[in-house]
Amino acid sequence: ARARTVGELLAPTSPFDKKCGRENWTVAFAPDGSYLAWSQGHRIVKLVPWAQCLNNFLLHGAKNGTNGVSARLPRQGSEGSQRSKPCEHIIDCGDIVWSLAFGSSVPEKQSRCVNIEWHRFKFGQDQLLLATGLNNGRIKIWDVYTGKLLLNLMDHTEVVRDLTFAPDGSLILVSASRDKTLRVWDLKDDGNMMKVLRGHPNWVYGCAFSPDSSILCSVGASKAVFLWDMDKYSMLRKLEGHHNDVVACEFSPDGALLATASYDTRVYVWDPHIGVILREFGHLFPAPTPIFAGGANDRWVRSVCFSHDGLHVASLADDKMVRFWRIDEEYPVQVAPLNNGLCCTFSTDGSVLAAGQDGSVYFWATPSQVSSLQHLCRMAIRRVMPTSQVKNLPIPCKVLEFLCYQI
Repeated sequence: ARARTVGELLAPTSPFDKKCGRENWTVAFAPDGSYLAWSQGHRIVKLVPWAQCLNNFLLHGAKNGTNGVSARLPRQGSEGSQRSKPCEHIIDCGDIVWSLAFGSSVPEKQSRCVNIEWHRFKFGQDQLLLATGLNNGRIKIWDVYTGKLLLNLMDHTEVVRDLTFAPDGSLILVSASRDKTLRVWDLKDDGNMMKVLRGHPNWVYGCAFSPDSSILCSVGASKAVFLWDMDKYSMLRKLEGHHNDVVACEFSPDGALLATASYDTRVYVWDPHIGVILREFGHLFPAPTPIFAGGANDRWVRSVCFSHDGLHVASLADDKMVRFWRIDEEYPVQVAPLNNGLCCTFSTDGSVLAAGQDGSVYFWATPSQVSSLQHLCRMAIRRVMPTSQVKNLPIPCKVLEFLCYQI
C-alpha cells in the first residue's frame, strides 16, 4: 500500500546554489511536540512550531515552502522571542550541521556534580534546548525559545555525527563522532564532559538511549552493535549479526526491542537484553550473502526508527523508498518514494514520519492499525518493570511467553 502524504517543507534555493553541502542529515522533534528542527544544509538549522506546521498542511495542502516570514537569529542569538508562543527561527551554526537533538529539563533531576552553587545556568521546568553537532567537532547548545547560544562544547576532534539526550530530563547528552569516541556531557553542570566511551574501532555513526536512560546503544563503521551501562559507563555487550557498517539504531518505546540499520541491506530487530535477533527486514531479495553484503550499495539502509505505538518500524534506503514495517510481519505494510533520503524520525505522538533530503523535509502518515491484546500487554507491563524482571516473574510459563517478544 502507498503511504499517505501529509506535507513537505522545501528549502529555499537559488539558481547558483549547489546541492553539495545542502544535505539534510538530521530531523528532530521536541520531546513535548512543540517544535520540529532540521538541517537545511550548509550552516543553517530551521526551527518551526510543529502544530502550526500541521495546520498549514491542512489549510494549504501538502506543499509548503519555508520562504515565509521568520526570525533570523545570528550565531549568538538574542532575547527577543516570546516563550509563551512558539516562533519560527533560523539559526546559523557557523559550520556544516551533521546532527541535532532536543533536550528538556526536569528540575528534580539534579546534576551529578556535587558543587552546583557556581553554575552559570539554572534550568527550569520549561527549559527546551537544541544541541547541534558540527563538522569541526564542536557541539553548540541553543535555547530554543530565545535562540541564544548557551554552550560551546569543543572536545571532539572530528565530525559530530549524532547526538542524543537522556529521556529522563537530566540533560545528559551523548555525542557520537568520527574520532571513534562517544562523549557524555552534563548540561546541568554547564556542559562538563563526564566520560569518554571508547571501544569503536572506526567512525561512530549513531547512538540512542533506552527509554529509562539506563542503556546506551551505539553503532558505527563496524559490524557490531555496542550496548553501554550508563550508570557505570562500561560496555554491557556487543551484538553480532550484521555483515557491514551499522549506521542507525533506536529502542522501542517500551525498551524491550532495539532496531538497527546497516549497509548490508537489512534492518534487525533485537532483544538487546539477551542479544538475539527477533526479526529481519530485508531491502534486497534475495538477501546478499555476507561476502557480497557491502556491494549492494543501491540498497544500503540509511535510517531506522520506532513508532510511538511500538508496533511499527520505518526504514529509509538508497533504493529511493521509505518503508513502514510491522514488527510481527515479514513484508512492509506501506511504502513511499523518496530520492536521496538520508534520515527519518517519527513525530512525538507517532502519527507522522518525517524524512530529510537535500535540505527539505517530507512527511507521511503512520499506518493506523489496531495493536493486538498481546502487544498492548507487553508494552503495559514494561512501564513498571524492565524485560529482565518480566522474565523472572513467578507466573505460569504460558503467560510468560505471552508477555515476552518471541522469535
